[in-house]
Amino acid sequence: MINSLLTPQQVAEMLGVTEGTLSVWRCTGRYPLRFVKVGRRVMYRQADIDAFIDGRVYEHTL
Repeated sequence: MINSLLTPQQVAEMLGVTEGTLSVWRCTGRYPLRFVKVGRRVMYRQADIDAFIDGRVYEHTL
């Protein structure tokens, strides 16, 4: 299972944001991007990243 976990750096690159942005999202709950925390280490599951991206697919703007 540990091999399927992604670092904040990897996720930031995938989403086109900075690691600092991910940190703000975690602290404020700004976006529903789930993460795994073990001690001080923060990791992300690929399935949670995929769900986050899938939740942002739109047909049109409001």
